[in-house]
Amino acid sequence: MEVKYQEEYVRNSRGLQLFTCKWVPVSSPRALVFLCHGYGMECSRFMRGVGIKLARAGYGVIGIDYEGHGRSKGPRCYIKKFEYIVNDCSDFFKSVCAQDEYKEKARFLYGESMGGAVALLVHKRDPSFWNGAVLLAPMCKISEKVKPHPVVVNILTKMEEIIPKWKIVPVKDVIDSAFKDPVKREEVRNNKLIYQNKPRLKTALEMLRTSMSLEDRLSEVTLPLLILHGEADIVTDPGVSRALYEQAGSQDKTLSSTPECGMLSHPANRMTTSRSCSPIL
Repeated sequence: MEVKYQEEYVRNSRGLQLFTCKWVPVSSPRALVFLCHGYGMECSRFMRGVGIKLARAGYGVIGIDYEGHGRSKGPRCYIKKFEYIVNDCSDFFKSVCAQDEYKEKARFLYGESMGGAVALLVHKRDPSFWNGAVLLAPMCKISEKVKPHPVVVNILTKMEEIIPKWKIVPVKDVIDSAFKDPVKREEVRNNKLIYQNKPRLKTALEMLRTSMSLEDRLSEVTLPLLILHGEADIVTDPGVSRALYEQAGSQDKTLSSTPECGMLSHPANRMTTSRSCSPIL
């Protein structure tokens, strides 16, 4: 099926220009899928495979680069408030759904890692609006294997208003862990739109707080869910995906996982890029 690709900049409520893109079939799409990318990532290149494959299957796929991510404006990969990302996604996604050609279409969220948290929070803004979500290694909690020591967190919290944008958060390089295929790994490293420096102080703390808040409110999730997560993931905790599946109030929910890092054996994952454990947060 022929696919059309389009790019556009939109202005958010804070006056910043945000990059958006979409892959749509030539004919009217059967439903809409909205992409929520991971921390440091972007939509147009990294999620191109998802967009094309879903569009060829008849879906309209719409993505947005968060403030400071990819081609969007703002300090590079700086998250002052996680709520800003959720607001921007919710506002933009709903503006697309309001277009005459899309008003009657079903609406789905697709979130990878940190984008899984974004998708869940967008859903919570208006639970009845969304028809379902696909979550790939959702960030409902930061894995204990990569989470900073509580003493470090306490020190950083005291400093966040003084040096919020400083790149001082000690983290391991997770690209080698997240991408088993060396070709894909190099493709990610060579993508200049992907942030590969240390997280900024406030960014890391906002992500940590968001994941902890979500972990305590999993029962409030009510939309139909397909959750995909590799059991050996060291970036986002597979156990929390199981908890999300078990605790979510959704009547229609599916959890698919594999004992090894990769989820590539699952048919649904063939629409994603080649990753072994999880996307970058």
